[in-house]
Amino acid sequence: MAKILFAPKQDPVVMEIARSLTPPGFELVEVDFGTPQFIEAAADAEFYMGLARNMGGEFFRSAPKLKLVQLLSAGYDRVDVEAARKAKVPVSNNGGANAIAVAEHTVLLMLAVLKQLVRFHQDVVAGKWRPPASSESPVYELSARTVGIIGLGNIGKKVARRAAAFDARVQYHDILRLTEAEEDALGVRFVLLNELLRTSDIVTLHVPLNDSTRGMIGARELSQMKSGAILVNTCRGPVVDENALYEALKGKRLAGAGLDVLVEEPPAKNHPLFTLPNVTLTPHSAGPTWENWTARFRNGFDNIERVAAGRKPLWVIPELA
Repeated sequence: MAKILFAPKQDPVVMEIARSLTPPGFELVEVDFGTPQFIEAAADAEFYMGLARNMGGEFFRSAPKLKLVQLLSAGYDRVDVEAARKAKVPVSNNGGANAIAVAEHTVLLMLAVLKQLVRFHQDVVAGKWRPPASSESPVYELSARTVGIIGLGNIGKKVARRAAAFDARVQYHDILRLTEAEEDALGVRFVLLNELLRTSDIVTLHVPLNDSTRGMIGARELSQMKSGAILVNTCRGPVVDENALYEALKGKRLAGAGLDVLVEEPPAKNHPLFTLPNVTLTPHSAGPTWENWTARFRNGFDNIERVAAGRKPLWVIPELA
């Protein structure tokens, strides 16, 4: 039987889903990184399925028979692409299986910041019922606001549709432009990056983390954003310069930020952003939902079967495609 190395171990209910979808003729071996069991199982594993955890040269040397690294995540920044290229092993992500979850979470963060959700929750718990309207922390509507999407891939497109359902205007910037017909169908329009920053009420980030996107939103870009705008990040923390973001939020040049990701995860207990009332944080929880575990496993096993049958894998990361 062809061995699929699975790491790290997940909740027992999640693993039940995985085992129920494992195709005949394949053995799913659950291990944790850095254990003797991992080294033993990797020696003759033909496939890897799971999450990326510092997957560099040592990982690929420990699994010399690998034919495919199949990630359950959309991000692949913890995979050493050069090591994968040297080992001649294709790396695929999850084929957009978590796109709905991340798109919903993105809209959640937009609304949480606009509606002062965390502050109102804290007020109610503290016995403050319906505090008077305040120009210091106003509540806004998403309707008629301009949402600027940076990165219009699987997730970005779904964010566009959901934002439009709130009657928001949607514009985007991406290195790959849609055709005019595709833009009309989705209800979006292309703008240059500095134009998007200057004219969007909400800027939301949906790009992979690589050399071209690391730190792409820094002090210069934040200074170009509209006064009172909101930044939402559900892709990867290092895309944003956190020090510059802190200064923009502390000085109230930006109205707020909704962040599911940070540069360091988990963050230090004294992280400066924790001190700001106009920041809403979630713990990199946008992607995993109970529904999309099934979708992720289904995509992963389908890809593994393709490679086992001698066909080319789907969803290979751009650097190795």
